[in-house]
Amino acid sequence: MPKPEDFNLDHVANLARINLTEEEKARFASQLGDVLTYIAQLNEVNVEGVEPTAHAFPVVNVWAEDVPEAGLSVEDALRNAPEKRDNMFVVPKVVE
Repeated sequence: MPKPEDFNLDHVANLARINLTEEEKARFASQLGDVLTYIAQLNEVNVEGVEPTAHAFPVVNVWAEDVPEAGLSVEDALRNAPEKRDNMFVVPKVVE
């Protein structure tokens, strides 16, 4: 795993479009080095036979039943519209 001096922090800052002072570069290099060291520890974990998952616990029936219900009435839907005409919203023209 790279050490803080092994990666180009100026290149990373350029990709992020940020300007760093020398003090910030030293601090962030140290912090990024700590993150890379932790990732190296994670790479040592034996995951043989462990299925990849998106959730730590099984997720079953996360969706509510699709039961049709009455929608808004036209009056309720248009109640706060700044402008309306013939039971429709009036919006600015966007296509010429």
